[in-house]
Parts: sequence; structure tokens; C-alpha cells
Amino acid sequence: MLQASSGRKRFNVLGAINAITYQLITVTNETYINAESVCELLQKIAHLNLTTPITLILDNARYQYCKVVQAKAADLNIELVFLPPYAPNLNLIERLWRFIRKQCLYAKYYENFADFKRAIETCLAETDTKHQLALVSLLSLKFQDFRKLNL
Repeated sequence: MLQASSGRKRFNVLGAINAITYQLITVTNETYINAESVCELLQKIAHLNLTTPITLILDNARYQYCKVVQAKAADLNIELVFLPPYAPNLNLIERLWRFIRKQCLYAKYYENFADFKRAIETCLAETDTKHQLALVSLLSLKFQDFRKLNL
């Protein structure tokens, strides 16, 4: 018999990854991701005191482009760029989430929620050490562009 997890607990991870250094910044919770979560992530990014301009690539989730988030980004001098709908392949963080799911969820059983959460947190913490080599090729900045394609 194959064991499966039961229950309705959730562990949310909102993250941003530096496209050059692969430094990962996360905000986690066990409720829901909302505008407040995005503002918390923006604040964490701003606290890095980077000397270069910051551009954050986002999908079109409603809580990401609301006025509260836009105002917070403007206050922190962070540029927000929104991807077109149905284009998760253009967002590096989506590639990272797929990697995390593969490492932590596929064919894995956790006895309890604490073990599940710990596995994800450990995997996230190891992105710049244990998993760095795998992520370098996965998080490549080479994207296929169809604008110059002649058919």
C-alpha cells in the first residue's frame, strides 16, 4: 500500500532569485500569499543594499500588481516588470519552483507537516551550495525568442 499525506495544511513560499548570483530571497507562511507578502519580499530585497538597479520580474497574480505593491516598489526604487499571461517559462523563479517540487515532492512521503516543511526549507537553503551546479544550467538566461523567426 502506498502512503499518502493527508490534511489541508499549506506551506507557501514567495521568492525572488538574483539572475546573476542565484541568491534566493524568500518569504514563507502557512496561510496565503497576498499583497502584504509581496511587500515583505520587496522590503527584504531592498535590505540587501544592492548598488545596481533592481528589477523584479513577476507574473500577473492580482496581489502582485495591486496599488499597495506598486507603491511599495516605487518607495524602495524597485522596478516591477510583469510577464505576459501564460509565460511561466520566462520567469526564472518558476524554474526554481519546479526544481524544488522535484527534489521535495515527487515520490516522497512525509510523516507529518513539520517534516514536509523542513524538507522544503532545507532544499531552499541549499540552492547556493548543494544544488548550485544543477541550478546553474536550469536558471540560464538563454530564452527562446520567436520575434525574429521567419516562417
